[in-house]
Amino acid sequence: MVKILVIDDDRMNCDLLQAVLARHGYDVHSATSGAEGLNLFRQHKPRVTILDLRMPEMDGLTVLKDIRAMDPHAPVIILGGGASEAQENQARALRVTDFVRKGLSLDVLVEGVNRVVQQPARKPDGASGQAAPAADTGETVLVVDDEQLVRDLLVQFLSLRGYRAMGVNDGAQALSMVEQVPPDLILLDLMLPGMSGVEVLRRLRERNYNGVVIIVTGSSDDELLEEAWSLRPQEVISKPIDLEKLLAIIQLVLVCREC
Repeated sequence: MVKILVIDDDRMNCDLLQAVLARHGYDVHSATSGAEGLNLFRQHKPRVTILDLRMPEMDGLTVLKDIRAMDPHAPVIILGGGASEAQENQARALRVTDFVRKGLSLDVLVEGVNRVVQQPARKPDGASGQAAPAADTGETVLVVDDEQLVRDLLVQFLSLRGYRAMGVNDGAQALSMVEQVPPDLILLDLMLPGMSGVEVLRRLRERNYNGVVIIVTGSSDDELLEEAWSLRPQEVISKPIDLEKLLAIIQLVLVCREC
């Protein structure tokens, strides 16, 4: 039977979804907290996870970030009743599979689950269903992004792939880190508070930083992107980030740097 995981702090809602999905032939597991949900995710490796966005202690975005670190491709459907636009955007940045508002017909949710289940499953890294820790590459990556969830996701994802990854939330911290111990590669968000990513890159060039710089941005401002390209980053990647594509680009540019 196909396994479904429901994570919702409302026990009644968990029981309702469990009953409805079980009637459609699914093996349903449920948790009423983020920590319990992550434990069940590790244990059962569900085909689809249904995740409430608003929960106490550990909210849905934090749970989604941890799920993405374990399996970048795991299908996750967000239950987003009462979510702000910023929360919805953060969920999309973390590549949520679908977004269903609470209060809609349960048929809509079931159809969403059926649609995901009918698609070919993408295998996670590692036979256990979790991202298998890779050997330490010895290469350091600095993630510069003011969105904590995105920053933490990238740091965890790259750490699991063998990189020595660290994160900061603004340009001033990034420049200070580079001054102390220059990383091999910088993932630099273009839209930063205070000092923009373009200004950070300009200062890196003035200081003759010889590592790799990859710009990460959700902006579609052609003038801004042209200015960024003029400062010679190795690549510009759009948000929401495809983690596997990002990993391939990082591996490629680091190898080419040594050629």
